[in-house]
Amino acid sequence: MTSKDIISLLPYADPFLFVDGLSIISGEGATGYYTFKEAEYFFKGHFKSHPITPGVILTECMAQIGVVCLGIYLLKDDITENFKPQIALTSSYVDFYLPVFPGETVTVISEKEVFRFNKLKCNVKLFNEKGELVCRGTISGMLKSKNHD
Repeated sequence: MTSKDIISLLPYADPFLFVDGLSIISGEGATGYYTFKEAEYFFKGHFKSHPITPGVILTECMAQIGVVCLGIYLLKDDITENFKPQIALTSSYVDFYLPVFPGETVTVISEKEVFRFNKLKCNVKLFNEKGELVCRGTISGMLKSKNHD
């Protein structure tokens, strides 16, 4: 399964897709990246004179790359032509240290803590272009394959 295959199975679309690519994916974790374009809808109001990426969007980016992409990879043996992943965020705890500005590319590194009974729990970190830690935490979700006819 390639990175493009995984991204094509994500249940998100623009303007709420926060995965540009995956550089590493294995049974133990995932590393991916996303560039926050200057025209992103949320920069217009957060904040008016000094736009930064909202923490909830950074959390979503980490969840999409670090939990959902990894979860799809872990479910790869269940994937058929009509595969549709069912995904639900169950918990998140994130500490924030630095802002992310319009035009910045971030890298997310996820390490699987546990995947049992369709629940995936990961330790995630998000770094800016300078390699500085922007935020880190733990995100969990329920993942299940559902085949549609």
